[in-house]
Amino acid sequence: MDVKTPVTALKGVGKTAAESLQEMNIETLHDLIMTFPYRHEDFQLKDLADTPHNERVTVEGRVESEPSVLFLGKNKSRTQVQVLVGRHLVKAIFFNQPYVKAKLRIGEVLTLSGKWDRGRQVITVQSHSIGPKTDGADFEPVYSLKGSIYQKTFRKLMRQALDLAKDDLIDCLPQRFLDGYHLPSFHDALEWVHFPPDGEMLKQARRRFVYEELLMFQLKMQSLRKKNREEEGGSFINYDLEKLKKFIQSLPFDLTAAQKRVVNEICKDMREPFRMNRLLQGDVGSGKTVVAAISLYAAVTAGLQGALMAPTEILAEQHANTLAQWFEPLGLNIALLTGSVKGKRRQLILDQLAAGEIQILIGTHALIQPDVQFNKLGLVITDEQHRFGVDQRRVLKDKGYNPDVLFMTATPIPRTLAISAFGEMDVSVIDEMPVGRKEIQTFWMKKEMFGKILGRMEKELAAGRQAYVICPLIEESDKLDFQNAVELFQQLSSHFHGKYTVGLMHGRLHSDEKEETMRAFTEGKISVLVSTTVVEVGVNVPNASFMLIYDAERFGLSQLHQLRGRVGRGSEQSYCVLLADPKTEMGKERMASMTETNDGFVLAEKDLQLRGPGDFFGRKQSGVPEFKMADLVHDYRALETARKDAEKLVNSEEFWNGDETKCLREHLEESGVLSSSRLD
Repeated sequence: MDVKTPVTALKGVGKTAAESLQEMNIETLHDLIMTFPYRHEDFQLKDLADTPHNERVTVEGRVESEPSVLFLGKNKSRTQVQVLVGRHLVKAIFFNQPYVKAKLRIGEVLTLSGKWDRGRQVITVQSHSIGPKTDGADFEPVYSLKGSIYQKTFRKLMRQALDLAKDDLIDCLPQRFLDGYHLPSFHDALEWVHFPPDGEMLKQARRRFVYEELLMFQLKMQSLRKKNREEEGGSFINYDLEKLKKFIQSLPFDLTAAQKRVVNEICKDMREPFRMNRLLQGDVGSGKTVVAAISLYAAVTAGLQGALMAPTEILAEQHANTLAQWFEPLGLNIALLTGSVKGKRRQLILDQLAAGEIQILIGTHALIQPDVQFNKLGLVITDEQHRFGVDQRRVLKDKGYNPDVLFMTATPIPRTLAISAFGEMDVSVIDEMPVGRKEIQTFWMKKEMFGKILGRMEKELAAGRQAYVICPLIEESDKLDFQNAVELFQQLSSHFHGKYTVGLMHGRLHSDEKEETMRAFTEGKISVLVSTTVVEVGVNVPNASFMLIYDAERFGLSQLHQLRGRVGRGSEQSYCVLLADPKTEMGKERMASMTETNDGFVLAEKDLQLRGPGDFFGRKQSGVPEFKMADLVHDYRALETARKDAEKLVNSEEFWNGDETKCLREHLEESGVLSSSRLD
């Protein structure tokens, strides 16, 4: 039977069942058989001596005592009986099943499944049968169901669907992959995942579907990458290597080995005929700005213009000031264009830009306004790329430009997520910090220590330095009694009254008010800035040496690390205090991890393990794919393998023309990555 046959063709699917299935997005046999169990109940017989406390266990035993029933009221009861399991005399407890008493005769053999309490030697029975265990399935699939459909009914429908569709199943994986990785066929894998004969076959079925899912995803990513590279009009930037070397030598510091490696990767891309599409990752303070400056100068030496886009005006100003210092001896014409630049000044910049007189333009979203026209745009760099939407990045292309593009982020992204969320891009990583930078000292303290912490903060302020106080909420939650930014601001203003100025910044302020407050802090007019996480990205205040993060357990590790990176940017020793009373083990582990390392990539990997990929970026639109079977944390080796295989496939003629890969090509076409003309 055709896999596209509606599920209503199955026996037992009436109106109610069809509605329940539709609620689960199951309309065809194919939809049904590709709905995988989220776990399997293990009914293999186990030895109690080897079974950990609180584990589910299946055992055979003999009734050794008369059963007793205790009625607890409101149709509740507890039946218990002594059962000999091997050498163990255990108590079996049945809740709310008084009728089993009649079946539990002394000497009767039982098969019991339930939770094992090792200390009390008790099995709380969840299912049972009279007699020895039969040769039935050792593993029973459990599905995530909606509506009024039951597990037993769903398994029966699955059995029907597999039997009816078996002759119409097409295996998308080429035979060489099945042979090379010892993977079961599509038919066998479906059978084994839904009705596993044993644990090993279930494991092999999972291996197959994990690899297939990751391969399909990576084919999509690598095809996008190939498509980007083959687009017409990619700029070949023939930069002047000697001028570039002289500029690097003129810098007031030496590049780290990691910076040199990344500069080489970027420059190599710039000399290629295809458009660069590269993600530059670097931990807070690792020196991404100088890499951006070198890349922009490379474009200028080739007679092209460069643009650097930042998410905020303050960050754009900081970049402009830094680059102006480095480029001053070279006499480059650098301009800053933000929303604050208006009137004649703005028009002059626009005229000079269109005439090609401005070589490097730095700014915010103002760069992609309709009236901003470049003469010869060769390179665009976006700082904190996830702050710019895809549509905003496309505006430049729609204007007729097809520049090389470099995306920079200070958010350390674990490799598995980088090649998933940004799989169509090349990734460069600055994984080394400049020599001589002092590590931020981080402490985890309980809230009762707040007074002492203020005393330590005051010492820093007395030395002429500044402090951040970060808290997670703008308003009191109805359920959770957390301090908010406004209360902390009032408390600190009172505490430091007459000595130090306290500022307040939170998400409800207008963007102009945020900019004004941040500028006052940057200029030293505010000593203590109380803020929500809006200071997370990029702001450089070298004089800030102390950070207090209130309710620190409410932040993810990566976010805590980003916040911590706002201090430690000057020559003085800096401190970060995590004020937290975590109630969960995960919360305690996060706090401990923060005090143990300043390495953002180590923390990012830890955060990924603790929270999982879906929650890592803190938003659904993160670009991290959701898989049915694969897990980016545990299946990272399979992801690497799938990426390499996908890269080889899309770069081979055989993939685009061969019969064996037709199914894979059709999958790509369905995903909308390719036009059908490329597949003819």
